[in-house]
Amino acid sequence: MAMRKAKRGGAKRAKRARSKRSKNATGTAGISRIDQASTRTHGFFVRVGYHRTRDGSWRPKHRAFFGDASYGGKAKALKAAQSWLKKVSK
Repeated sequence: MAMRKAKRGGAKRAKRARSKRSKNATGTAGISRIDQASTRTHGFFVRVGYHRTRDGSWRPKHRAFFGDASYGGKAKALKAAQSWLKKVSK
């Protein structure tokens, strides 16, 4: 009996679908946009430096919210969030 070669996928192998992380709107890791019309909350939430709590969960060491109304618009709030993140990350 002739032995058949086992097929090796090689180039013909179907590529597995990898889940890619979507890039956030700000382009900066640690800064998230919050737009919640029901509570009239609009701004950027920054989290950095995670640590483990006594109960075993993870919490950010530093966190801050930069509201659009407080900083005079979306662009200024984002700029303030990015500069705060740079200062805290040092």
